[in-house]
Amino acid sequence: MARKPAALPNVSADELKSFYREMLLIRRFEEKAGQLYGMGLIGGFCHLYIGQEAVVVGLEAAAEEGDKRITSYRDHGHMLSSGMDPRGVMAELTGRIGGYSKGKGGSMHMFSRERHFYGGHGIVGAQVPLGAGLAFADRYLGNGRVTFTYFGDGAANQGQVYEAYNMAELWSLPVVFVIENNQYAMGTSMARSTKSKTLYGRGAAFGIEGEEVDGMDVLAVKAAGERAVAHCRAGNGPYILEVKTYRYRGHSMSDPAKYRTREEVEKVRSERDPIDHVRQLLLTGNHASEDDLKAIDREIKEIVNQAAEFAKDSPEPSVEELWTDITA
Repeated sequence: MARKPAALPNVSADELKSFYREMLLIRRFEEKAGQLYGMGLIGGFCHLYIGQEAVVVGLEAAAEEGDKRITSYRDHGHMLSSGMDPRGVMAELTGRIGGYSKGKGGSMHMFSRERHFYGGHGIVGAQVPLGAGLAFADRYLGNGRVTFTYFGDGAANQGQVYEAYNMAELWSLPVVFVIENNQYAMGTSMARSTKSKTLYGRGAAFGIEGEEVDGMDVLAVKAAGERAVAHCRAGNGPYILEVKTYRYRGHSMSDPAKYRTREEVEKVRSERDPIDHVRQLLLTGNHASEDDLKAIDREIKEIVNQAAEFAKDSPEPSVEELWTDITA
């Protein structure tokens, strides 16, 4: 007799498969980006999202059409999860005309108005007041939209974050402040940079509610995202989610990450990997077979390889592009 599939908390088996697929797309894309960077095809900065995939996939599952998102320089996963074409993202990384910003923004500065993705910002913490501004526009228009404003544990110590908190609560703005706490900022552990036991708890000084979430569990992130979004859509103002996650690579491609041990990274990989967690839920619950998951992996690898080929074949922007998309 076939084993009866185990019940899944707050998702269907199809949704869980889609989460697996989306997280795998981000990881394979980032692995390919790392390869292209090593080959000299991606220049400048390149901050990979490997290990943090459950954060954005879980929160996108709580979003609705028209909701906005804005984030920092570690942004490729957010682009892909919001529905941006991997070919356009990879072409932008390689500085080609087929990229989302015509090859002029690179890794940290690409946008998609169609997918309501507003960057990609290189200045630490600068996107937080911008995210509050997006939410202000939505409150003014009364359209029921919510803005997801992502930033890291390092940016959480920036002053403009707290100015944005104050205004967001004062004006009851529909913004979810998402702290992607990967515990190391650029290279300094959170324990060495703050005495605060939590980062979301700092919102209490402004009257902002929030919670801490296991960012390696996509289902936990989705459930927390739904609570935060409901809070905002009900007109109760902002909400803070401190999502505890972990990046496997260095801060950027130029970071050897010597501030933590190899054993620490491997322990997280082997015990808490977000993709492996969903994989085990699918297999042990009899929601998918090994062959099903291998087929998904083959599909994703093909999509990523096609994105890389598209980027390589796309020409560099012409000199005339220097004078477009500027204000003066």
